[in-house]
Amino acid sequence: MCQKTGLLLFVLTAWLHLFSQQDTGVATLVTPGASLVQVSKQFIFTEGPAVDKAGNIFFTDQPNNTIWKYDTTGRLSLFMDKTGRSNGMYFDKKGHLITCADENNQLWSIGADKKVKVLLTDFNGHLLNGPNDLWIDANEGIYFTDPYYQRDYWKRQKPDLDKQNLYYLAKGSKSAVIADSSFQQPNGIVGTPDGKFLFVADIRASKTYRYEIGKKGRLTNRILFAPMGSDGMTLDEKGNLYLTGRGVTIFDASGKRLGNIPVPSGWTGNVCFGGKDRHVLFITASESVYTLQMQVKGVE
Repeated sequence: MCQKTGLLLFVLTAWLHLFSQQDTGVATLVTPGASLVQVSKQFIFTEGPAVDKAGNIFFTDQPNNTIWKYDTTGRLSLFMDKTGRSNGMYFDKKGHLITCADENNQLWSIGADKKVKVLLTDFNGHLLNGPNDLWIDANEGIYFTDPYYQRDYWKRQKPDLDKQNLYYLAKGSKSAVIADSSFQQPNGIVGTPDGKFLFVADIRASKTYRYEIGKKGRLTNRILFAPMGSDGMTLDEKGNLYLTGRGVTIFDASGKRLGNIPVPSGWTGNVCFGGKDRHVLFITASESVYTLQMQVKGVE
């Protein structure tokens, strides 16, 4: 083992030891003896992890305009380039990778053959701010967040819309509707597998909300679930919600903070569960991606 590798393992083990002492609620979710593993640090800014039916994880490196695959054997490979600057992603029932392609502020569907179908191009004739993250419900409707982050690859210097909204795109529809317009800057999003609840983060307001999902995608009974925002998020089988930013912070199904998993990168962008049994927590964190073996499994 080289000196640098040994130092990295020491640092990662120390971080895990620190959270296991201070955040016992989180420690009970992690496989005993497991430590954070840095899979790679070859990227610029990783985001949008999504898991397919087999447990393979796909994620983006948005500045490099690429999508990567981390398979169930631990092999990392380039899946696609020229991805429309894809950010948040989610697999639909047919195995298409649905992405927030903010190069031209669109929603894309990418097939296994890498052919692209554009699902949405605008909102009532106005350019979207920049679709960021999404979740697909049981009716194959798409909820997506649309914050404005100025990109260096855009010609425009200001938004075309007055607000940064949460939208819903029904299956087969060519136009989205506003699901909630009360955000400062919506970002991370995920829904429960039973289709009853949707979680959405307002990253600028440092808040995460929970909604009840009604007919035709309508949202009701918004409550403040967690006093922090999030870049991306996921759920486990116990209903625990995983929020990102400075490491990964976990809240139980009642909204109680269980603790934080420290991640030794400047910013933790997103998180999901993968692997054949969904027990691998996969973390995208700036230039790096990490894994952590868990006792609980994911539900996405």
